[in-house]
Amino acid sequence: MDQRSDRPHLPPPRQRPEGAQTPLMDIRVVDFTHFIAGPYCTMILADFGAEVIKIESAGEGDAFRQYPPVVGGEGAPYLWTNRNKASVALDLKTAAGRDVALALIEKADVVVENFSTGVMERLGLNYATVSRRKPDVVYCSISAYGRSGPYAERIGFDPIAQAESGFMSMNGFPDQEGVRAGPSIMDMSTAMMSANAILAALMARQRTGKGQLIETTLIETAVNMLGNFHMAYLMTGTSPTRFGNTQTTACPVGAFETMDGPIYLACANDRTFRRLMTVLDRADLADHPDYATSRDRRDNRQPLLALITALLRADKRETWLARMHAAGVPAGAIRTVGEALDSSEVRQHGLLSSIAHPTLGSVPNVGLPIRFSETPIAAPVAAPLLGAQTHDVLARVLGYDATRIAALTQAGALGAGAKKTP
Repeated sequence: MDQRSDRPHLPPPRQRPEGAQTPLMDIRVVDFTHFIAGPYCTMILADFGAEVIKIESAGEGDAFRQYPPVVGGEGAPYLWTNRNKASVALDLKTAAGRDVALALIEKADVVVENFSTGVMERLGLNYATVSRRKPDVVYCSISAYGRSGPYAERIGFDPIAQAESGFMSMNGFPDQEGVRAGPSIMDMSTAMMSANAILAALMARQRTGKGQLIETTLIETAVNMLGNFHMAYLMTGTSPTRFGNTQTTACPVGAFETMDGPIYLACANDRTFRRLMTVLDRADLADHPDYATSRDRRDNRQPLLALITALLRADKRETWLARMHAAGVPAGAIRTVGEALDSSEVRQHGLLSSIAHPTLGSVPNVGLPIRFSETPIAAPVAAPLLGAQTHDVLARVLGYDATRIAALTQAGALGAGAKKTP
Protein backbone atom coordinates (compact mmCIF):
# COMPACT_ATOMS: atom_id res chain seq x y z
CA MET A 1 0.00 0.00 0.00
CA ASP A 2 1.31 3.44 -0.91
CA GLN A 3 2.11 5.77 1.94
CA ARG A 4 2.23 9.47 1.21
CA SER A 5 2.95 12.40 3.46
CA ASP A 6 4.01 16.00 3.20
CA ARG A 7 7.70 15.83 2.43
CA PRO A 8 10.09 18.36 3.93
CA HIS A 9 11.56 20.73 1.38
CA LEU A 10 14.92 19.56 0.08
CA PRO A 11 17.29 21.50 -2.16
CA PRO A 12 18.82 20.15 -5.37
CA PRO A 13 22.19 18.39 -5.03
CA ARG A 14 25.32 20.48 -4.92
CA GLN A 15 26.77 21.05 -8.36
CA ARG A 16 29.90 19.09 -9.22
CA PRO A 17 32.76 21.05 -10.80
CA GLU A 18 32.41 20.81 -14.57
CA GLY A 19 34.66 18.12 -16.02
CA ALA A 20 35.79 16.79 -12.64
CA GLN A 21 36.66 13.12 -12.53
CA THR A 22 35.31 10.66 -9.96
CA PRO A 23 37.55 8.36 -7.88
CA LEU A 24 36.40 5.12 -9.58
CA MET A 25 35.48 6.41 -13.02
CA ASP A 26 37.26 3.53 -14.83
CA ILE A 27 35.79 0.71 -12.71
CA ARG A 28 32.83 -1.46 -13.68
CA VAL A 29 30.94 -3.53 -11.11
CA VAL A 30 28.48 -6.35 -11.76
CA ASP A 31 26.16 -6.40 -8.77
CA PHE A 32 24.26 -9.58 -7.79
CA THR A 33 23.04 -8.23 -4.45
CA HIS A 34 19.77 -7.58 -2.67
CA PHE A 35 18.41 -6.13 0.58
CA ILE A 36 21.02 -3.99 2.42
CA ALA A 37 24.56 -5.29 2.99
CA GLY A 38 25.33 -5.94 -0.67
CA PRO A 39 23.45 -3.03 -2.27
CA TYR A 40 24.80 -0.49 0.22
CA CYS A 41 28.33 -1.70 -0.56
CA THR A 42 27.83 -1.32 -4.31
CA MET A 43 26.10 2.03 -3.85
CA ILE A 44 29.23 3.34 -2.15
CA LEU A 45 31.23 2.21 -5.19
CA ALA A 46 28.64 3.79 -7.50
CA ASP A 47 28.81 7.08 -5.61
CA PHE A 48 32.59 6.94 -6.05
CA GLY A 49 31.96 6.86 -9.79
CA ALA A 50 32.09 3.16 -10.64
CA GLU A 51 29.65 1.93 -13.26
CA VAL A 52 27.46 -0.44 -11.26
CA ILE A 53 25.26 -2.84 -13.23
CA LYS A 54 22.69 -4.33 -10.90
CA ILE A 55 21.50 -7.74 -12.04
CA GLU A 56 17.92 -8.31 -10.91
CA SER A 57 15.42 -11.11 -11.30
CA ALA A 58 13.43 -10.41 -14.43
CA GLY A 59 10.22 -11.21 -12.58
CA GLU A 60 10.26 -9.21 -9.35
CA GLY A 61 13.71 -7.72 -8.99
CA ASP A 62 15.32 -7.06 -5.64
CA ALA A 63 12.71 -7.94 -2.99
CA PHE A 64 13.68 -4.74 -1.19
CA ARG A 65 11.71 -2.85 -3.86
CA GLN A 66 8.52 -3.82 -2.02
CA TYR A 67 9.62 -2.97 1.53
CA PRO A 68 7.60 -0.21 3.18
CA PRO A 69 7.10 2.62 3.15
CA VAL A 70 6.06 2.34 -0.49
CA VAL A 71 5.27 5.62 -2.24
CA GLY A 72 3.99 5.67 -5.81
CA GLY A 73 4.94 2.03 -6.21
CA GLU A 74 8.54 2.58 -5.10
CA GLY A 75 9.89 1.27 -1.79
CA ALA A 76 11.85 3.87 0.14
CA PRO A 77 14.39 1.27 1.40
CA TYR A 78 15.21 0.26 -2.19
CA LEU A 79 15.60 3.89 -3.25
CA TRP A 80 17.99 4.37 -0.33
CA THR A 81 20.49 1.63 -1.25
CA ASN A 82 20.49 1.66 -5.06
CA ARG A 83 21.37 5.16 -6.15
CA ASN A 84 23.61 5.63 -9.20
CA LYS A 85 23.12 2.10 -10.58
CA ALA A 86 21.84 0.61 -13.82
CA SER A 87 19.27 -2.20 -13.56
CA VAL A 88 19.55 -5.16 -15.91
CA ALA A 89 16.73 -7.68 -15.64
CA LEU A 90 17.82 -11.27 -16.33
CA ASP A 91 16.29 -14.67 -15.77
CA LEU A 92 19.33 -16.51 -14.38
CA LYS A 93 17.40 -19.77 -14.45
CA THR A 94 17.81 -19.77 -18.21
CA ALA A 95 21.08 -20.68 -19.92
CA ALA A 96 20.80 -17.58 -22.09
CA GLY A 97 20.37 -15.36 -19.04
CA ARG A 98 23.42 -16.88 -17.37
CA ASP A 99 25.44 -16.41 -20.55
CA VAL A 100 24.60 -12.70 -20.52
CA ALA A 101 25.66 -12.46 -16.87
CA LEU A 102 28.98 -14.15 -17.65
CA ALA A 103 29.54 -11.85 -20.61
CA LEU A 104 29.00 -8.82 -18.38
CA ILE A 105 31.41 -10.22 -15.77
CA GLU A 106 34.09 -10.59 -18.44
CA LYS A 107 33.74 -6.85 -19.10
CA ALA A 108 33.85 -5.94 -15.40
CA ASP A 109 36.46 -5.30 -12.72
CA VAL A 110 34.39 -6.27 -9.70
CA VAL A 111 31.63 -8.74 -8.88
CA VAL A 112 29.64 -8.49 -5.64
CA GLU A 113 27.08 -11.05 -4.46
CA ASN A 114 25.19 -11.80 -1.25
CA PHE A 115 22.97 -14.73 -2.19
CA SER A 116 22.51 -17.67 0.14
CA THR A 117 25.43 -20.09 0.14
CA GLY A 118 25.40 -22.35 -2.92
CA VAL A 119 23.28 -20.17 -5.19
CA MET A 120 26.14 -18.72 -7.23
CA GLU A 121 27.71 -22.17 -7.57
CA ARG A 122 24.46 -23.60 -8.94
CA LEU A 123 24.26 -20.74 -11.41
CA GLY A 124 27.87 -21.20 -12.50
CA LEU A 125 28.64 -17.64 -11.38
CA ASN A 126 30.84 -18.39 -8.36
CA TYR A 127 34.42 -17.17 -8.05
CA ALA A 128 36.03 -20.47 -8.97
CA THR A 129 34.11 -20.50 -12.25
CA VAL A 130 34.28 -16.86 -13.29
CA SER A 131 37.94 -16.39 -12.30
CA ARG A 132 38.94 -18.99 -14.88
CA ARG A 133 37.40 -16.77 -17.55
CA LYS A 134 38.36 -13.48 -15.87
CA PRO A 135 41.54 -14.00 -13.75
CA ASP A 136 41.82 -10.36 -12.71
CA VAL A 137 38.28 -10.09 -11.35
CA VAL A 138 37.82 -8.83 -7.80
CA TYR A 139 34.97 -10.95 -6.44
CA CYS A 140 33.33 -10.03 -3.13
CA SER A 141 31.04 -12.56 -1.45
CA ILE A 142 28.98 -11.24 1.47
CA SER A 143 27.24 -13.70 3.79
CA ALA A 144 25.97 -14.10 7.32
CA TYR A 145 28.42 -16.78 8.52
CA GLY A 146 30.84 -17.43 5.65
CA ARG A 147 30.81 -19.73 2.64
CA SER A 148 32.40 -22.75 4.34
CA GLY A 149 32.25 -24.43 7.71
CA PRO A 150 29.35 -25.70 9.84
CA TYR A 151 27.28 -22.49 9.59
CA ALA A 152 27.64 -21.77 5.88
CA GLU A 153 24.09 -22.88 5.09
CA ARG A 154 22.49 -20.95 7.94
CA ILE A 155 20.41 -17.94 6.95
CA GLY A 156 21.17 -14.81 8.94
CA PHE A 157 19.95 -11.25 9.10
CA ASP A 158 21.08 -8.09 10.82
CA PRO A 159 19.21 -8.49 14.14
CA ILE A 160 20.37 -12.11 14.38
CA ALA A 161 23.97 -10.92 14.06
CA GLN A 162 23.29 -8.28 16.72
CA ALA A 163 22.00 -11.00 19.02
CA GLU A 164 24.66 -13.65 18.39
CA SER A 165 27.64 -11.30 18.50
CA GLY A 166 26.90 -10.03 22.00
CA PHE A 167 26.06 -6.58 20.67
CA MET A 168 22.45 -6.84 21.75
CA SER A 169 23.52 -7.72 25.29
CA MET A 170 25.31 -4.36 25.46
CA ASN A 171 22.37 -2.32 24.20
CA GLY A 172 19.68 -1.09 26.60
CA PHE A 173 19.28 -0.47 30.30
CA PRO A 174 20.77 -2.61 33.08
CA ASP A 175 17.40 -3.64 34.55
CA GLN A 176 15.91 -4.69 31.19
CA GLU A 177 16.74 -7.29 28.57
CA GLY A 178 19.07 -6.30 25.75
CA VAL A 179 17.51 -4.65 22.72
CA ARG A 180 18.51 -4.45 19.07
CA ALA A 181 19.66 -1.24 17.50
CA GLY A 182 16.86 0.12 15.33
CA PRO A 183 18.79 0.73 12.08
CA SER A 184 20.41 -2.28 10.41
CA ILE A 185 23.87 -1.31 11.59
CA MET A 186 25.46 -4.72 10.99
CA ASP A 187 24.30 -4.74 7.38
CA MET A 188 25.61 -1.22 6.87
CA SER A 189 28.93 -1.81 8.62
CA THR A 190 29.42 -5.04 6.65
CA ALA A 191 28.77 -3.04 3.48
CA MET A 192 31.43 -0.52 4.49
CA MET A 193 33.91 -3.30 5.32
CA SER A 194 33.18 -4.88 1.94
CA ALA A 195 33.62 -1.63 0.02
CA ASN A 196 36.93 -1.00 1.80
CA ALA A 197 38.09 -4.51 0.98
CA ILE A 198 37.16 -4.10 -2.68
CA LEU A 199 39.11 -0.86 -2.90
CA ALA A 200 42.13 -2.55 -1.29
CA ALA A 201 41.90 -5.48 -3.72
CA LEU A 202 41.76 -3.08 -6.67
CA MET A 203 44.91 -1.38 -5.38
CA ALA A 204 46.61 -4.78 -5.04
CA ARG A 205 45.57 -5.65 -8.59
CA GLN A 206 47.39 -2.57 -9.86
CA ARG A 207 50.62 -4.08 -8.50
CA THR A 208 50.06 -7.76 -9.22
CA GLY A 209 47.66 -7.85 -12.15
CA LYS A 210 45.69 -10.49 -10.27
CA GLY A 211 42.16 -10.48 -8.95
CA GLN A 212 41.08 -12.26 -5.80
CA LEU A 213 38.16 -13.50 -3.73
CA ILE A 214 37.00 -11.37 -0.83
CA GLU A 215 34.72 -12.76 1.88
CA THR A 216 32.96 -10.65 4.48
CA THR A 217 30.38 -11.77 7.05
CA LEU A 218 27.74 -10.18 9.22
CA ILE A 219 28.83 -12.14 12.30
CA GLU A 220 32.48 -11.11 12.10
CA THR A 221 31.55 -7.50 11.45
CA ALA A 222 29.14 -7.55 14.39
CA VAL A 223 31.91 -8.79 16.70
CA ASN A 224 34.12 -5.95 15.46
CA MET A 225 31.28 -3.53 16.20
CA LEU A 226 31.54 -4.40 19.89
CA GLY A 227 34.43 -1.95 19.91
CA ASN A 228 36.48 -1.88 23.10
CA PHE A 229 34.05 -4.20 24.85
CA HIS A 230 35.38 -7.30 23.10
CA MET A 231 38.85 -6.40 24.39
CA ALA A 232 37.45 -5.88 27.87
CA TYR A 233 36.16 -9.45 27.91
CA LEU A 234 39.27 -10.95 26.34
CA MET A 235 41.52 -9.26 28.89
CA THR A 236 39.40 -9.86 31.99
CA GLY A 237 37.16 -12.85 31.26
CA THR A 238 34.14 -10.85 32.37
CA SER A 239 31.37 -9.99 29.90
CA PRO A 240 30.51 -6.27 29.95
CA THR A 241 26.87 -5.47 30.63
CA ARG A 242 24.39 -2.80 29.64
CA PHE A 243 24.70 0.65 31.14
CA GLY A 244 21.89 2.44 29.31
CA ASN A 245 22.48 6.10 28.53
CA THR A 246 25.36 6.50 30.96
CA GLN A 247 28.94 5.30 30.59
CA THR A 248 31.00 3.13 32.92
CA THR A 249 34.34 4.76 32.16
CA ALA A 250 33.46 8.43 32.63
CA CYS A 251 31.00 10.66 34.47
CA PRO A 252 28.90 12.68 33.87
CA VAL A 253 27.94 11.08 30.57
CA GLY A 254 24.30 10.43 29.75
CA ALA A 255 20.82 11.71 29.05
CA PHE A 256 19.35 14.50 31.18
CA GLU A 257 15.96 16.19 31.18
CA THR A 258 15.72 19.94 30.96
CA MET A 259 12.60 22.07 31.42
CA ASP A 260 11.31 21.22 27.93
CA GLY A 261 13.30 18.33 26.45
CA PRO A 262 16.19 15.91 26.89
CA ILE A 263 19.85 16.53 26.16
CA TYR A 264 22.89 14.29 26.12
CA LEU A 265 26.10 15.26 27.91
CA ALA A 266 29.52 13.68 27.44
CA CYS A 267 31.98 15.12 29.93
CA ALA A 268 34.65 12.45 29.65
CA ASN A 269 37.50 14.30 31.38
CA ASP A 270 38.23 16.76 34.16
CA ARG A 271 38.53 19.73 31.80
CA THR A 272 35.05 19.40 30.32
CA PHE A 273 33.58 18.69 33.77
CA ARG A 274 34.96 22.01 35.02
CA ARG A 275 33.40 23.77 32.06
CA LEU A 276 30.04 22.15 32.76
CA MET A 277 30.11 23.22 36.40
CA THR A 278 30.80 26.79 35.30
CA VAL A 279 27.82 26.68 32.91
CA LEU A 280 25.63 25.34 35.74
CA ASP A 281 26.88 28.10 38.09
CA ARG A 282 28.41 25.50 40.39
CA ALA A 283 32.11 26.06 39.80
CA ASP A 284 32.64 25.16 43.46
CA LEU A 285 31.92 21.50 42.67
CA ALA A 286 34.84 21.25 40.23
CA ASP A 287 37.24 20.98 43.20
CA HIS A 288 34.90 19.14 45.56
CA PRO A 289 36.64 16.04 46.93
CA ASP A 290 33.74 13.86 45.73
CA TYR A 291 33.96 15.12 42.13
CA ALA A 292 37.42 16.58 41.45
CA THR A 293 38.76 13.63 39.43
CA SER A 294 37.27 11.16 37.01
CA ARG A 295 37.60 8.35 39.54
CA ASP A 296 35.91 10.48 42.21
CA ARG A 297 33.00 11.16 39.87
CA ARG A 298 32.64 7.48 38.96
CA ASP A 299 32.65 6.51 42.64
CA ASN A 300 30.00 9.13 43.42
CA ARG A 301 28.05 8.77 40.21
CA GLN A 302 24.49 8.71 41.53
CA PRO A 303 24.56 11.86 43.71
CA LEU A 304 26.37 13.76 40.95
CA LEU A 305 23.85 12.74 38.28
CA ALA A 306 20.96 13.66 40.57
CA LEU A 307 22.50 17.07 41.26
CA ILE A 308 23.04 17.81 37.55
CA THR A 309 19.49 16.68 36.72
CA ALA A 310 18.03 19.07 39.29
CA LEU A 311 20.06 21.97 37.95
CA LEU A 312 19.16 21.33 34.30
CA ARG A 313 15.44 21.17 34.99
CA ALA A 314 15.54 24.83 35.92
CA ASP A 315 15.83 26.11 32.33
CA LYS A 316 15.00 25.29 28.72
CA ARG A 317 16.98 22.94 26.50
CA GLU A 318 18.06 25.48 23.91
CA THR A 319 19.22 27.88 26.61
CA TRP A 320 21.42 25.25 28.21
CA LEU A 321 22.77 24.03 24.88
CA ALA A 322 23.70 27.53 23.76
CA ARG A 323 25.64 28.08 26.97
CA MET A 324 27.30 24.66 26.81
CA HIS A 325 28.36 25.03 23.19
CA ALA A 326 29.80 28.47 23.93
CA ALA A 327 31.76 27.04 26.86
CA GLY A 328 33.04 23.98 24.99
CA VAL A 329 30.92 21.41 26.80
CA PRO A 330 30.11 18.37 24.58
CA ALA A 331 26.30 18.30 24.54
CA GLY A 332 23.44 17.88 22.12
CA ALA A 333 19.67 17.65 21.94
CA ILE A 334 18.15 14.17 21.88
CA ARG A 335 16.15 14.47 18.68
CA THR A 336 13.62 12.53 16.68
CA VAL A 337 14.65 11.47 13.17
CA GLY A 338 12.64 14.35 11.75
CA GLU A 339 14.24 16.87 14.10
CA ALA A 340 17.69 15.58 13.20
CA LEU A 341 17.13 15.76 9.45
CA ASP A 342 15.66 19.23 9.74
CA SER A 343 18.48 20.49 11.97
CA SER A 344 20.94 23.15 10.87
CA GLU A 345 23.85 20.85 11.80
CA VAL A 346 22.74 18.35 9.14
CA ARG A 347 21.37 20.79 6.54
CA GLN A 348 24.51 22.94 6.38
CA HIS A 349 26.56 20.02 5.02
CA GLY A 350 24.38 19.59 1.94
CA LEU A 351 23.85 15.94 2.85
CA LEU A 352 20.15 15.99 1.95
CA SER A 353 18.78 16.78 -1.48
CA SER A 354 15.95 16.07 -3.88
CA ILE A 355 16.73 14.25 -7.13
CA ALA A 356 14.74 13.45 -10.25
CA HIS A 357 12.90 10.12 -10.54
CA PRO A 358 11.33 8.77 -13.76
CA THR A 359 7.91 7.99 -12.24
CA LEU A 360 7.71 9.91 -8.96
CA GLY A 361 9.01 13.19 -10.30
CA SER A 362 11.51 13.51 -7.48
CA VAL A 363 12.68 11.54 -4.45
CA PRO A 364 14.66 12.51 -1.35
CA ASN A 365 18.35 11.69 -1.30
CA VAL A 366 20.82 11.26 1.57
CA GLY A 367 24.38 11.51 0.29
CA LEU A 368 27.54 9.88 1.57
CA PRO A 369 29.34 11.72 4.40
CA ILE A 370 32.50 12.00 2.28
CA ARG A 371 33.99 14.89 0.34
CA PHE A 372 36.94 14.73 -2.08
CA SER A 373 38.74 17.93 -3.02
CA GLU A 374 39.89 16.77 -6.47
CA THR A 375 37.58 13.88 -7.49
CA PRO A 376 34.15 14.58 -6.00
CA ILE A 377 31.67 11.75 -5.80
CA ALA A 378 29.22 11.24 -8.64
CA ALA A 379 26.13 13.39 -8.99
CA PRO A 380 23.24 11.42 -7.47
CA VAL A 381 20.89 9.57 -9.81
CA ALA A 382 17.81 7.90 -8.35
CA ALA A 383 17.63 4.13 -8.01
CA PRO A 384 16.57 2.60 -11.34
CA LEU A 385 13.26 1.07 -12.31
CA LEU A 386 13.45 -2.70 -12.73
CA GLY A 387 15.30 -3.55 -15.93
CA ALA A 388 15.31 0.06 -17.10
CA GLN A 389 18.84 -0.09 -18.53
CA THR A 390 18.81 -3.68 -19.84
CA HIS A 391 18.83 -2.86 -23.54
CA ASP A 392 21.27 0.01 -23.12
CA VAL A 393 23.79 -2.06 -21.15
CA LEU A 394 23.64 -5.02 -23.51
CA ALA A 395 24.19 -2.75 -26.49
CA ARG A 396 26.80 -0.43 -24.96
CA VAL A 397 28.82 -2.87 -22.84
CA LEU A 398 28.44 -6.11 -24.80
CA GLY A 399 27.88 -4.72 -28.29
CA TYR A 400 24.64 -6.65 -28.82
CA ASP A 401 22.51 -5.38 -31.68
CA ALA A 402 18.71 -5.20 -31.74
CA THR A 403 18.42 -8.60 -33.40
CA ARG A 404 20.46 -10.33 -30.71
CA ILE A 405 18.58 -8.58 -27.91
CA ALA A 406 15.30 -9.62 -29.51
CA ALA A 407 16.54 -13.21 -29.63
CA LEU A 408 17.44 -13.09 -25.94
CA THR A 409 13.99 -11.74 -25.18
CA GLN A 410 12.44 -14.54 -27.18
CA ALA A 411 14.58 -17.08 -25.29
CA GLY A 412 13.28 -15.73 -21.97
CA ALA A 413 16.70 -14.48 -20.84
CA LEU A 414 15.44 -10.97 -20.19
CA GLY A 415 12.01 -11.84 -18.82
CA ALA A 416 9.18 -9.34 -18.90
CA GLY A 417 11.10 -6.78 -16.85
CA ALA A 418 13.52 -5.66 -19.56
CA LYS A 419 12.91 -2.11 -20.63
CA LYS A 420 14.65 0.42 -22.76
CA THR A 421 16.22 3.32 -20.97
CA PRO A 422 13.48 5.92 -20.45
